[in-house]
Amino acid sequence: MDARTCLIVDDSRIIRKVARRIVEGLGFEVDEAADGSEALAWCASALPDVVLLDWNMPVMDGLTFLRRLRALPGGDRPKVLFCSVEAAPDRIAEALAAGADDYVMKPFDGEILHSKFAEVGAV
Repeated sequence: MDARTCLIVDDSRIIRKVARRIVEGLGFEVDEAADGSEALAWCASALPDVVLLDWNMPVMDGLTFLRRLRALPGGDRPKVLFCSVEAAPDRIAEALAAGADDYVMKPFDGEILHSKFAEVGAV
């Protein structure tokens, strides 16, 4: 069986680094993108199993990326975890309505990410 893959999309290098360590610990191969546009280019060539997605990024934000991902052939397959400081219930509802599978508040730790991955059936 091929290794499961996760694309971490965040404009913060620090967040990507922390998330990478946690996600690799869950047994995933990890790729990183600094914004939604870069992430969409990744997904156009190879869809990951899971996308850990920041909301507020330059170039293309997380919500725009998510809508475009879901419109790609097979773009309904990756599990998408929105990962943001956005705590307003209407913003969370908007992310879920756009096709996110779950929502993770920043800051997160390994335990939180593991339980969220488990909830969406990724681990």
